[in-house]
Amino acid sequence: MDMTEERTAKKNQNLMHLIKRVHGLVENPDIEKQRISQDHIGAIMGNTKDIAYREIDIDGIYGEWLSVNRAHMKKYVILHCHGGGYSTGSSLYARTLTSKLAASTSMDVLCFDYRLAPEHPYPAAAEDAMKVWDYLMLLGYGARDVIVTGDSAGGNLALSLVLKLKDQGRLLPRGLVLMSPWTDLTSSGESFAAKAELDPVLNKAYIDKMVEAYAPGQDLQNPYISPLFGNFDGFPPTYIQVGENEILFSDAQRLHQAFVDANVSVKMDVYRGMWHVFQMSPVKAAREAMDRNAEFIYDICR
Repeated sequence: MDMTEERTAKKNQNLMHLIKRVHGLVENPDIEKQRISQDHIGAIMGNTKDIAYREIDIDGIYGEWLSVNRAHMKKYVILHCHGGGYSTGSSLYARTLTSKLAASTSMDVLCFDYRLAPEHPYPAAAEDAMKVWDYLMLLGYGARDVIVTGDSAGGNLALSLVLKLKDQGRLLPRGLVLMSPWTDLTSSGESFAAKAELDPVLNKAYIDKMVEAYAPGQDLQNPYISPLFGNFDGFPPTYIQVGENEILFSDAQRLHQAFVDANVSVKMDVYRGMWHVFQMSPVKAAREAMDRNAEFIYDICR
């Protein structure tokens, strides 16, 4: 390892320690305090004067439109599903990603607060996602005008939504962008063991807790719960980003292979030394990743 690589590795290590401390702050045993802490982080790290935020009510679901304060593309829209293990997270916390999506693509972004577990286990979040999809269709967008994005559990929800649309014989979105998607709630991927010591954000105990809250007593191989087990024939073009040091690495890797096997147009980028949903962090790799998300979205919208 040369001096430059050594410095980069050291910097990443320090960043991962910082991320672990921040994540430790929000992983409070009191789930309500955890949600409030995440909202504080979103308010501090996600707000920018370059973006206009507009609150909406979608049949009882809180939603938020984000638009850049400049001339921008109106034809296409991004529907973002936030992460948080289905138990935490919100549109406010997701601003650490949605603000960057709006800025990098110059497209309007819609994020929504689906009902959270354990108060509202499966299928509450999936029902809310479908309600928001139908709202976009009623606004006059066509399915092909929508790009669905999601991080972590939001990646799971994005996949679940498209599987449901497909099973109902409906038109599918133009494309999917998935950041560190959580695709397999059976936790059977090799990376759960291989990356256990490397992952600064997630661990198996935390994942188990989220699974129990979201899908108690359910068949975890149900494709609407673990989309990895779904049928992806006919799926739209998909772009996956994952950090090298994630215990969910296998979730992304095996999803990519499943898409290849189903002849879906798919691309996956692995970010060296990065952690779960690193795109939220103020690091160079996050900026590069968001630029690549925008490039993918531009490519499929041509």
